[in-house]
Amino acid sequence: MEQLAFNDYSAHWINGILRKKAKSEMGFKKYFKTAINNHFANDSIELLGEVDRRYKTLSVDTAFARKSTNPMDKRLEVAAYFLAFIQTLESKGQTYDQIKRICLQIASDYVSPKNDFQKWLKKVPAKLVGLRMTRPLLRLLHNKVSVKGNPNGFRAEIVTDKTETYNLGYGINIRECGICKLFQKHNARQYAAILCEVDKVTSALAGLQLIRNSTIAYGAEKCDFRFKRLVKV
Repeated sequence: MEQLAFNDYSAHWINGILRKKAKSEMGFKKYFKTAINNHFANDSIELLGEVDRRYKTLSVDTAFARKSTNPMDKRLEVAAYFLAFIQTLESKGQTYDQIKRICLQIASDYVSPKNDFQKWLKKVPAKLVGLRMTRPLLRLLHNKVSVKGNPNGFRAEIVTDKTETYNLGYGINIRECGICKLFQKHNARQYAAILCEVDKVTSALAGLQLIRNSTIAYGAEKCDFRFKRLVKV
C-alpha cells in the first residue's frame, strides 16, 4: 500500500489534486467493521472495541502524518488501523494466511471505485502522465516526497526518465517506508508486505500494470515502482 498507496494505500497523487472535497480521513473504518461482522459475527462488538483501543495507542506514533510536509505520510493513518486490526486478529489466534486474506479483502473494497465517476477519476493520472503539462507537477511532487517530514515517515523520489520507466515517464523509488517503520516498531514487520500487494490493485484501477522488482518489506533497500499502460483487449 505504498501507494496506498498509496497513498490514501489507495488514492493517487493527481486524484488528490483534482478532488475538490477530501474524503473523510476515517472513512475507511466501515470496511473493517464490515469484515469483522462477516467473519466474526458473534464477537464483532468486542473485536471492534479492541481494534479501536489498539489504534488509539498506535496513533500516537502516526500523529505527525496529518501535518507532515511529505504527502506520502498521509497514508500512515490507515496503515496504523490495519496494524491495530492485525494485532487484534493475531491475539485471537488467527493465522498469517487468515489475516492476510481478510486484510486484502478490506483493502480491495476500500480502494475500489464506488461509481462511474470514481472509476473514471482513478484513470485520469495514467492519461496525464507523460504530458508536458504534468512535468511541473511531477517536479513539485518530487520536491515534496524526497524530503522526510518526520524521521518515522517516508522518503521517495519521482523518476521521469522514459528509459527507466518503460517509456511512461513516471515511476517512484521509495527509499524509506513509513509503514515498514511503524510495523517494525511494533514487532509486526512480517505483516507489512500484505499492504504492498494492494499496490497491484490500485495500479490496475488506474489502467496501469505495476512492475516492482524490489520491496523494502521483503528486505530490499528500496521499492522501485514502475508501470506499463494496460493494453485494452
